[in-house]
Amino acid sequence: MVKLLIGHKGSGKTKKMIELANEKIETSNGSVIFINKNHRLMYDLDHRIRVICMEDFEHITNSDEYIGFIYGIISSDHDIETMFIDSILKHADVTLGDLPEFIDRIKKISKNYDIEFVVSLSAAKEEMIGVDFTDCQILN
Repeated sequence: MVKLLIGHKGSGKTKKMIELANEKIETSNGSVIFINKNHRLMYDLDHRIRVICMEDFEHITNSDEYIGFIYGIISSDHDIETMFIDSILKHADVTLGDLPEFIDRIKKISKNYDIEFVVSLSAAKEEMIGVDFTDCQILN
């Protein structure tokens, strides 16, 4: 399942993601991963959540490399239950134009590896032209 938190900057998406991640770790039987742009949120998240800061991986510069990075995370931990990706449009030069393919690819990863993805996007649903929201849940 792919869950999307959408809305413009300042609409509370990151705060909601932190709440969801901290709630998820309490009931999770597997690993919870939180991918963020920087180290800023590290202390807001439960210590059992694996926090990955994209600033540490500055050479990931496009959506193909980002998807490869996700596969690398999955290959290193077969117990991942949920992966949170905060503000995907701020990572690896992912643009609104990349979203249709990116969302389709994480839907396939979700299905193949039984991983729930929660992704926040700083955009309105109307701006996400070409995105297939089938099998996605909008959280807000």
